Amino acid sequence: MNETITKNHTLRGVLCTTIGGVCWGFSGTCGQYLFMHYEVSSLWLTCVRLLTAGILLSAAAAVRSRETFAAVWRQPREVLQIALYGICGLALCQYSYMTSISYSNAATTTVLQNLSLVFIMLISCLRIRRKPNCRESVSLVLALAGTYILATGGNPGHLAISSKGLFWGIMTAVAVTIYTILPRKLLPRWGRETITGLGMLFGGIFVNLAARSWTYEVHLPVQGWLALVAIIVFGSLVAFPLFMQGVTDIGPVKSSMLAATEPVAAAVFSAVWLKTQFTVASLVGFACIIVTIFLLAKSE
Repeated sequence: MNETITKNHTLRGVLCTTIGGVCWGFSGTCGQYLFMHYEVSSLWLTCVRLLTAGILLSAAAAVRSRETFAAVWRQPREVLQIALYGICGLALCQYSYMTSISYSNAATTTVLQNLSLVFIMLISCLRIRRKPNCRESVSLVLALAGTYILATGGNPGHLAISSKGLFWGIMTAVAVTIYTILPRKLLPRWGRETITGLGMLFGGIFVNLAARSWTYEVHLPVQGWLALVAIIVFGSLVAFPLFMQGVTDIGPVKSSMLAATEPVAAAVFSAVWLKTQFTVASLVGFACIIVTIFLLAKSE
């Protein structure tokens, strides 16, 4: 009986993590579609996506974890930390991610985003004052090689993607690193659902006020609004809960490996739907960085 339950949980974890990665890849491609066909600002898109997801996820947390959600408001210092997490982590990540896509494509941005694993590894090594082990050193070399190949196409002195696309792609990885590290002490106390919902809500409010989003004039046809809805639903409301269910069922190591479906899905959707063409060099760069996911997922 227990063996059957374990197998069911494992199967559910694999499916949830894999589908979650595909949803993230699809949402990024929807962003690329908007930038290709309509005059949409990445800042406006971030404002709408972050605030909408923040409201919906906070409402869900208030219903499912009522006591925890109410208790956190009685801790002003904790609320401030959540706000910093939302602004410096989630808001920066989503803006960098969409801006990078606007200058390059969803697949390249999603692959560069995974450099965050290398940044987190280096920070961890500095924190405990040790040198990277063999597996980590190989991952670092592959990440640098993959980034170099993506940037230059293997031809020194030549940029294969725009400098802005490369910069914001790396900034996305930096932002992922920030929002991974910032809430480490908050998560065990308040739960991921409350922290994420409030983080997105605070980040969304800040970005909307800073950008004065209500002054933007955006005119989209039905297809454009459907793409925007898909970004919010698949990229924020569906992918995240699925991935976290996968982590619960099969653990973070296997989940991190299966999340490699995100850049693969983004590349497939971009190529099939938007006819994005990838060179052999760019595919080699993708492969180098994706391999680091598997190596670092097994690293202590």
